[in-house]
Formats: sequence, structure tokens, C-alpha cells
Amino acid sequence: MTELICIVCPRGCHLQVDEANGYAVTGNSCPRGAEYGRQEISDPRRSVTSTVLIEGAMYRRLPVRTDRTVPKADMDKVMDAIKQVRLSAPVKRGDVIIENIAGTGANLIATKDM
Repeated sequence: MTELICIVCPRGCHLQVDEANGYAVTGNSCPRGAEYGRQEISDPRRSVTSTVLIEGAMYRRLPVRTDRTVPKADMDKVMDAIKQVRLSAPVKRGDVIIENIAGTGANLIATKDM
């Protein structure tokens, strides 16, 4: 049995996930908590937010994020790919910076116009 704190909503329910019983979740106040508990044990995923270098803009760094969650085990590969990015202005919010970053199926997108 694994104990987690749900991060889906502000309640912070204390979940118990029983892996031996088909990832049965108890302690959740809503169905989203049950889904979070199952996902966190079987395939933990995270959104990635960071910044990349940009030249010719008002600021030196452009904020970026993945457009969907990526496997937690691949986060180091995603961050390594982000560290290699060098852009030149202009960049529009929503522009895809890297397609299918680190083979995860997620795109890295700009979150600000610069």
C-alpha cells in the first residue's frame, strides 16, 4: 500500500493506493483523486516549465512549457533538450519551440510574446 497526497485540487486528500488490488484508491473526496492515485503509481507524469535563451528581445530568457504532461522518468531528457535551445526574437506565445521533445509526444511551446 502506498500513501500519497493528492495535488489535483486544494483539498490535499490523503490517498492510499493498493497496488496488489488493481490500484484500488481510498481516501479520495472526488473521482479525480482516484484517477490521480492510479496514474501516480502506474505512470507518473508531470508538466515541464522552464526558460530558454533568446536574443534580440527585451529579456534574455523566454518562458516555455510542455503542451501536455510527460513521463516523470523522461524529465531529465526533456530538460537536457531545453538547455540546448537558443532562439532569436520575435517569438509568439503558443509557437512550438521543439516538436515531440525527447520523444515524449509533447511539444515545447512559448508562453510569452517576445
